[in-house]
Amino acid sequence: MSIEEIYQSVEQDFGKVNQLISAQLSSDVPLVEKIAQYIVESGGKRMRPLLVLLVGRALDSNSDQSINDQCKLAAVIEFLHTATLLHDDVVDTSNMRRGKSTANAKWGNAPSVLVGDFLYSRAFQMMVEMKSIPVMEVLSNATNIIAEGEVFQLINCKNPDVSEEAYFEVIKNKTAMLFEAAAHSSSILAGATSEVTTAMKEFGLQIGLAFQLVDDMLDYTGDTETMGKNVGDDLAEGKPTLPLIRTMKVGTEADIALIRSAIRKGDSSQLSEICAAVEKSGALDYTRQSAIEAYEKACVCLDALPDSEYKKALRELARLSIDRNK
Repeated sequence: MSIEEIYQSVEQDFGKVNQLISAQLSSDVPLVEKIAQYIVESGGKRMRPLLVLLVGRALDSNSDQSINDQCKLAAVIEFLHTATLLHDDVVDTSNMRRGKSTANAKWGNAPSVLVGDFLYSRAFQMMVEMKSIPVMEVLSNATNIIAEGEVFQLINCKNPDVSEEAYFEVIKNKTAMLFEAAAHSSSILAGATSEVTTAMKEFGLQIGLAFQLVDDMLDYTGDTETMGKNVGDDLAEGKPTLPLIRTMKVGTEADIALIRSAIRKGDSSQLSEICAAVEKSGALDYTRQSAIEAYEKACVCLDALPDSEYKKALRELARLSIDRNK
C-alpha cells in the first residue's frame, strides 16, 4: 500500500479531523491564528493522527460517538506535535521545514514560542472535552516526557562522547513518545483490553523509533529538495546521532577525529567528508538495521488485533516508516 492508500482507508475520518483542526485554530488574536494555520497546513505527513484513526478503526470504534472522539483525539495529537515543532525550530535555529520557511524564520522566535504554547493549551482544552481521565493521563505524561527529551538532547549537543544508550533514550522520549501516546490513547478510547492496549502502546513506540532512526540516517544520505529541510542540519547543531556515534566507534582514527571535531564545533562545513566516513564505516547500514528491528517488533504487536483492512494499513504504515526518502 502507498501512503495515499493508507490515508484513503480513513479518508472520511481525516476529513473530520481537518475540519476540527481548522475550527480549533480560531483565535481572537490574528497573529496566533495566522502562525498556527501556517505551520499546521505546511504539508506534514500527519502520521501520528493517522495512527490514532487506524488503531481506533482496527478496534472497531464505529459508533458516531466513538468516531467523533477518535477524530478529536487525532486533532489533539496533531496540535501537540505541531507545538513541539514550533519550539524545536526555535531551539535549533532552523530556517526550513517541509520545504518552507519555518515560523521562526518568518515571524521571529518570540511569536513562534508563544503560538506553540497556544497549541499546547488548546490541545489540553480539547482533552478535557473528551472527559477521559485515562487518556488525559497518557497525553499529559507524554507531553512531560517529550519536554524532558528535548532538554536531554540539548544537553547532549556538541558532546561527541554521547553513548548509543543515551541516544536511544533521547529519540524514545523526544520522538517515539508521541507515536506511543497516539496508539496507546486511541486503544484506551476504543475500550480495548489491557493486553491489546499494551500491544498498541508498544506498536506506537517501535514505529516511532524506526521513524527517527531513518530520519537520522537521511541527514547523511538525503537531499535538501526531497527532504524539505537542509541536509546536515543535525551536524550543524552538533547532534550526535546514531550514524555518527557508530562511526566514532568503528571508524578510522582520522574519521573519528574529523567527526568529534565537527560535533564539538557544530560544524557542517566538511559534510561531504563526514558522509563518506559514515558510509565507509557501515554506520548507515547499522542504523538502518536498527530501524528494521524496531519495525519487526512493531509488526509482532499487530498480532493482538483482529484481521481487517485497518490492521493491514497499520502494518503498511510501519513499513513506510523505514521505506522512505524524506
